[in-house]
Order: sequence, then C-alpha cells, then structure tokens
Amino acid sequence: MILKFMKELGNSIVSKQFFEKHKMKMRKRIGFLIGLCLLFLFIAGCDFTSNARKLEKSLIQNYISSLGDTVYISKPSGLYYIELKAGSGRTPVANDTITFWYTGMLLNRNVFDSNISSSVPNKAIVAISDITYGQLLPGLDEGVQYMKEGGKARLLLPSGLAFGTAGLTLPNGQGNYYQIIPGYTPVLYEIELISVKAGSGK
Repeated sequence: MILKFMKELGNSIVSKQFFEKHKMKMRKRIGFLIGLCLLFLFIAGCDFTSNARKLEKSLIQNYISSLGDTVYISKPSGLYYIELKAGSGRTPVANDTITFWYTGMLLNRNVFDSNISSSVPNKAIVAISDITYGQLLPGLDEGVQYMKEGGKARLLLPSGLAFGTAGLTLPNGQGNYYQIIPGYTPVLYEIELISVKAGSGK
C-alpha cells in the first residue's frame, strides 16, 4: 500500500517536473499552431476575395459585351454610363436637390428595388463634395451629375460604388436579417431625372 502510494507520488512529481521542463516548448508549439490556423484563415479569406473580384470583373465584362452597338461611357471610377434619353435642363452639382424615378437591377435585369409604382419620385441631395457623398450610393451620386434635367440613363455600378464587400442586408420584420445582394455584386440603375433644384447659395 505504502509502495503504491510512493509510486503514485513519484509519478506525480515526475509529471510536474516534466511539465515544468517542457512548458515553454508546449507554449511555443501551441503558439505555432494558433499562428498556422490564423495564416490558413487569412489565406482562405484572401483567396475568397480574389475569386469574388475576378467573378465581378467577369460579370461586368460579359454585360458590356452583351450591349453590342450600344454606346456607353466608361468612367475612371469604374462606373459605366449609358444615356437612354437626353435631357435639356440643369445638370445637378454638389448640394443640389434632385427628384428622380429609379429602378435597381442585377446584371441579369432582375429588379431588387424601384420607385416607379410610387405616386411621387424620390428626392435626394447630391454629393456634398468629391470625397463626401450625399444621400445616394456613390455610383448614383456620380452618375446623376452626368445627366441633365429631363434625361434618362442607365448606370452600371461596380460593387465599390454600390453595396461594397458586405452587400445589402435588410431586416425581415421578425428580428432577423436577409441578404438581398451579396458582396462584390455589380448592379444596374435606370434613372429618370425629373427635377434639379440648386443648392443653397447658388
């Protein structure tokens, strides 16, 4: 009985000594494994981002190719501008208030938002400056400033000028959220510019 106790005690002491001796090595190994996992997650995330950007670029190129002889203007920001009807009134500038009809679509022309059925057009203030946007998506802020009052245009917005890497997520009214548009998704907007009211001091 005593011998058994002494043996167990000895094993316990040896285990503690072993642990103390190898504690630093164990910590290093655990740190290495954690670092390896984080590196894997980083690489996986980078790979997803790279593939998402390639897919977005491919979607945009395919859509542009499908336009055939349709005249479009490619802007440095990545925005594509297609005039559907020339306007003759004022061109909106920063701080102007505009009213407009709009339809938002994916590149396959599936509509995700529109105010066409509304009794009154939308009203918004155009971008305050080149780096501070107003009440519209960045691509819409830019696009409407190429239009004239009374005109109509189709705008292709890359995700960086639309809903970004996160996409568009809305509440479902039951405490949950659902995603309407995934991240890295280019979208189309058809805009009819109804009126342009000069901003204060203009």
